[in-house]
Amino acid sequence: MGKAEKPKKQRKDSQLIIRIAKDDRDAFVDLCDALDTSAAREIRRFIRGFLKEHETEKPKTDKKD
Repeated sequence: MGKAEKPKKQRKDSQLIIRIAKDDRDAFVDLCDALDTSAAREIRRFIRGFLKEHETEKPKTDKKD
């Protein structure tokens, strides 16, 4: 029998660059390592949760056509 196919994951094709204090970054990365996870994974998880929490809200735009 053939292998069961896994659903394809969405490709990660973009970056988000942020500036934070070095001490905060180092503490975050160290904690992620201690918890056997990666900083990138935890940030992606935060972003997905934040988007889900606010999915019914429409962002206000101040564009004038």
